[in-house]
Amino acid sequence: MSRVGAIDCGTNSIRLLIADIDDGKISDVHREMRIVRLGQGVDATGQFASDALARTKAALADYVELMRRHEVSKVRMVATSATRDASNRDVFFAMTAEVLGAVVPGAVAEVITGTEEAELSFRGAVNELDAATGPFVVVDLGGGSTEVVLGVRDVEASYSADIGCVRLTERCLHSDPPTAVEIAAAREVVRDGLGEAFRVVPVERARTWVGVAGTMTTVSALAHKMTTYDSEAIHLSRVPFGDLLPVCDELIAMTRAQRAVLGPMHEGRVDVIGGGAIIVEELAYALGQRAGIDELVVSEHDILDGIALSIA
Repeated sequence: MSRVGAIDCGTNSIRLLIADIDDGKISDVHREMRIVRLGQGVDATGQFASDALARTKAALADYVELMRRHEVSKVRMVATSATRDASNRDVFFAMTAEVLGAVVPGAVAEVITGTEEAELSFRGAVNELDAATGPFVVVDLGGGSTEVVLGVRDVEASYSADIGCVRLTERCLHSDPPTAVEIAAAREVVRDGLGEAFRVVPVERARTWVGVAGTMTTVSALAHKMTTYDSEAIHLSRVPFGDLLPVCDELIAMTRAQRAVLGPMHEGRVDVIGGGAIIVEELAYALGQRAGIDELVVSEHDILDGIALSIA
């Protein structure tokens, strides 16, 4: 058995999993998420903002202290969409080397490709699922990109689309609430991105749609009328499209103030979850038409779990 630390640094959040790995099985020791919005403005400027880097460094320093306290022996930190796009990513790498080196000398963040991101997300998401309910189409809806992955136990096809809740909001959804014109423009961006994905990934073969990451889990919590977020109840929860689509419609139409008072809503998602809801809706329409799927299965296990398994 080995105790590992897995860190996923995305466009919107940075997340930590400290876990014991024994014969391919994960036992959580500590799991945590913080919204740092590392990708703030990257779509427009092509660079990390200094305050975004500072927020990320502060969160990472806290994570390192937790890993030292829990005596982690191996660590892997991956960075995804925003870091792939930022021209000043060397500053980010230098910061992670400085901070991570306190727990494992020589450790540094690594940028992974969209394909690698898809594979790690898939492995984490399907690890507990019954293969008889596959093939699975796993969708990891992030801040800067959305990974669409098909397979049963191994990845058969994948695509990383440059659409995510932060990127879509910054590009299209400027009003509060967004206007009909803005929403229509956002839908066109999403359909174009998903169209590229569906040319590569034969989703019509899928039998089960598995959604991971914060937009998916929050939508499930709202569909199940939770007053506070309950990760155990969310994990492997099912949301029929008859419940899913009305929740997404409401989120898209709401003001930020209205979203902020929803019980399961994390404050860091308030301004971008409308964009995420548009992506979820367009996925539901497409998967219903192409594969006859009529519900979403939401997993709390995702790329973090895939990273942990890859270390072990």
